[in-house]
Amino acid sequence: MLSLLIGIVIICVVGAICFWAIDRFINESRLAGLLKLLVALLCLAAILQRVLPLAGINWL
Repeated sequence: MLSLLIGIVIICVVGAICFWAIDRFINESRLAGLLKLLVALLCLAAILQRVLPLAGINWL
């Protein structure tokens, strides 16, 4: 359980770093919004991939 929480925290930290990099280096707002959406979806998918097997749902 602890390794699950550590994994989720690592995913969130990497997502936050990506959000910061997008804000810092991407000047065009539409592209930045799309990239942020992509990062958020990838982080959500990574978290679900770790959590769903505990609920007995084999996703991938």
